[in-house]
Amino acid sequence: MKTFLDEVNERINGVPIQRCYHCRKCTAGCPLAFAMEYNPNQIIKMIQMGRRDEVLGSSTIWLCVSCETCITRCPNEVDIARMMDVLRQMAIESGLGAKEKNILKFHEAFLSTIRLGGRINEPIMMVQYKLKSGDLFSDMAMGIDMFMKGKLPLISPRTQDMKAVRRIFENTKQ
Repeated sequence: MKTFLDEVNERINGVPIQRCYHCRKCTAGCPLAFAMEYNPNQIIKMIQMGRRDEVLGSSTIWLCVSCETCITRCPNEVDIARMMDVLRQMAIESGLGAKEKNILKFHEAFLSTIRLGGRINEPIMMVQYKLKSGDLFSDMAMGIDMFMKGKLPLISPRTQDMKAVRRIFENTKQ
């Protein structure tokens, strides 16, 4: 029977997470570790111990912003950002959703814009997220300021190889 560790490693399809010896360099560099329920190396330890429900039900997997600071600091090149992506997908498949309010809606809006054009389209993603979350006006002033300063383009570039993007979504069953 496949363990939780085996399942995560198989889905990461890279450096096995048992190579982590818990030096905590990932946690020391993580810009969001202060807000996480469990720090990155604790998540790895929990996976190694088979604590599936705790890991998939934690807010930590949803707070990771995939900045990849962890992998650049890891002496064993454990790809924690990829691991967090896998864990989020496993949580969705398990029906657990996200512990953090509206973060799954943001995740869905993010993936939807990638599926649509192969890249992030901030205005479309923002509209989708706002409609899904029902939080329509809380940061409208900031959005207008960003647009006026040229930080929020109305039209984002589209990926030329959309077939490759579709293939990625098909292969990952998104």
